[in-house]
Amino acid sequence: MNTELLGIATIFLATVALAIPLGHYLAAMYRGDRTPTDFLAPLERGLFRVAGINPAKEMSWQQHLLALLTINLVWFFWAMLVLCTQGSLPLNPDGNASMSPDLAFNTAISFLVNCNLQHYSGESGLTYLSQIVVIMFLQFVTAATGLAAAVVVFNALQNRSTEKLGNFYNYFVKSITRLLLPLCVVIGVLLAFNGSPMTLHGKQQLVTLQGDSVAVSRGPVAALVAIKELGTNGGGFFGANSAHPLENPNYFTNAVENVALALIPMPMVFALGFYLKRPRLAYMIFGVMTIGFLALLAPTVYYELHGNPAISSIGISQSLGALEGKEMRFGAAASAYWSITNTVISCGSVNSMHDSFMPLSGMSQLLGMMTNAFYGGCGVGLLNFFAYLIIAVFIAGLMVGRTPEFLGKKIEAREMKIAVIVTLLHPLLILGGTALAAHTYAGNPTEYAGWLANPGFHGFSELLYEFTSSSANNGSGFEGLGDNTPFWNISTGVVLLLSRFLPIIGPVAIAGLLASKKYIPESAGTLRADTATFGVMVLTVIIIVAALAFFPALALGPLAEHFSLY
Repeated sequence: MNTELLGIATIFLATVALAIPLGHYLAAMYRGDRTPTDFLAPLERGLFRVAGINPAKEMSWQQHLLALLTINLVWFFWAMLVLCTQGSLPLNPDGNASMSPDLAFNTAISFLVNCNLQHYSGESGLTYLSQIVVIMFLQFVTAATGLAAAVVVFNALQNRSTEKLGNFYNYFVKSITRLLLPLCVVIGVLLAFNGSPMTLHGKQQLVTLQGDSVAVSRGPVAALVAIKELGTNGGGFFGANSAHPLENPNYFTNAVENVALALIPMPMVFALGFYLKRPRLAYMIFGVMTIGFLALLAPTVYYELHGNPAISSIGISQSLGALEGKEMRFGAAASAYWSITNTVISCGSVNSMHDSFMPLSGMSQLLGMMTNAFYGGCGVGLLNFFAYLIIAVFIAGLMVGRTPEFLGKKIEAREMKIAVIVTLLHPLLILGGTALAAHTYAGNPTEYAGWLANPGFHGFSELLYEFTSSSANNGSGFEGLGDNTPFWNISTGVVLLLSRFLPIIGPVAIAGLLASKKYIPESAGTLRADTATFGVMVLTVIIIVAALAFFPALALGPLAEHFSLY
């Protein structure tokens, strides 16, 4: 047990150690300062020249959003076209069929919004061409989209009054050429040298030790796994995701992938502080996020290491913890750590089956996605946290009798309304979707019997998890749910769209409104936003607004299931 705990502590500390220098690099890169990757500038200029884009032309916040939404619309139609015709296209050595329209709709939207909710099994549901030109392509560009949107907010929070907030395409391209691609090459090479396939050949015929002949799926696995983790995407090449031995062969690759999925969200927090020359603000935000992360991690590790009391009651020893749904090569602690890391970071990759976790562990996973503010995805994690910051500033200002200000800009009614709408949209989509699914299932349980492998408390948790994962842009699932149906494909597809773009539009709009306001230098009467006291205020707002909104639903699902074990 001590060795397992040491392993996850090492992974976390290694991630934090890499996050600070990478945060310095990101701040310098987005500011346009000299960096070691400046040799890539000619490539970027060539791309801009071909596209007819002037990267030096600054945009307003409205122009940023127009560019973001337009290119995402183009990518959606591209993904739909390929997925619906993939069976007739090249690079299909295993003869996989084209997707049905409703499944293609769900898959295209899911990867378009950086969620990667998979209602198909990777190796049998997609061709190599689809994996490369749809899945991997979207995993790069959607991560870069979130990062570019975050940098727009960085620009808006500077000590000045302006309508111009940089160039979206400049931030977007640099995010790919100077961050995602170089790191993916390193991670992909590490995975390939540890056993992950990197080939365009079809299934390999093998004879097992028992003498059975089997066909083992393979493909460009190492490349896809690298960007699925680094871009906080989560969609696996195989149906089992990172629990599959070819996606995640050993404990070393498990550690590499676990560091990779946090390697952009954590540094982006520090990048904010370095970009604005306010490192104390970054440390406050990172502290709040880390406290929330550890509060969810601790009970998960505890319950997974101590096993299932229902099994212990019949005299079966669980010295290695609750191992149902977990890989022995990782163990209970590393599986628990990954489950919380990927749910707070909205990555969605899994190295174990969340459906098999202890009830309170499942609740911690759900809460990580429900709060949706601890580290978060590439760029968008900070945008979600920014909405809570605005609410906390407004409430704290009213409590102490000071004008609500954030970094020298007054917080007024418009900003507050947008922030509240963004934060309340999340529980509305989750609880509304779950209520609709529960009503549909309860109205005709015979017709929809294939939905739930585990009716009762756990079955409700499966419904709740699916919409929570969709709204949080996560993509993981309680896989006891039969989700490849028109109802689930369309309903979660709508939730995916709304929960991705409205939480980007809202914070960027708030930032744009703040940027145009007069800058007020800090004084003795200013409510400082970079103190531990204000950090406690932000954490309290997150708990009240996000976590408590879901308590009744959690009581019906994981909490009820937990007490039923005793």
